[in-house]
Amino acid sequence: MPQPPSAINRRFITFEGADGCGKTTQLTKTAAFLRARGCSVVTTREPGDSTIGGEIRRLLLSPEVTPTPACELLLFLADRAQHVSERILPALQQGCWVLCDRYSDSTAVYQLAARKLERDRELTPLLTFAEQGLTPALTLWLDLPIATALHRIDGRTGSDHEGRLDHESARFHQAVHHGFAARQQQYPERIKRIDATGSEEAVQERIQAVLTPLLARD
Repeated sequence: MPQPPSAINRRFITFEGADGCGKTTQLTKTAAFLRARGCSVVTTREPGDSTIGGEIRRLLLSPEVTPTPACELLLFLADRAQHVSERILPALQQGCWVLCDRYSDSTAVYQLAARKLERDRELTPLLTFAEQGLTPALTLWLDLPIATALHRIDGRTGSDHEGRLDHESARFHQAVHHGFAARQQQYPERIKRIDATGSEEAVQERIQAVLTPLLARD
């Protein structure tokens, strides 16, 4: 499988965090921040932002479908393999900044850690395989207290409601939080913790403070 040039990921930024942390809102604000500085920006998300991803997303998030943990993992990886080839890599090759709502860190946390599939060490290389050599230059982990995140989830309605994953137990969401914290300690140079408490503007200021040095090097 061909690997992209090592420098191509320098404009690839992922937004991660537990459900309800505000990452989608902050991704939109960050895109506006970059565009105001003359950057070409592509925003995308996982799962679902490819020709076959929409159907995968429907299966993964439908409250009427409960895949086994192994099936869930493989569906996410299938979505990512298509997403990288069809959306992310072409945009990076054209010189765009790509801001992605969830990527491999979510899979490592939700499926491997919280679903307890990490006990099977043979599964970890599958994440790398689906990435096709494309690792983010920067991952912004929006860290929000569990109680606040669950309150936000309870208040979701309509298209803002994620479906099946929103209805996981508080214990599962706590495991997700611990998983992201452990992931950040494992990759501190790439994954930056962003305090997601306070106003949307305050959180965005924290993100911009992290992004500014990256922009200066571009």
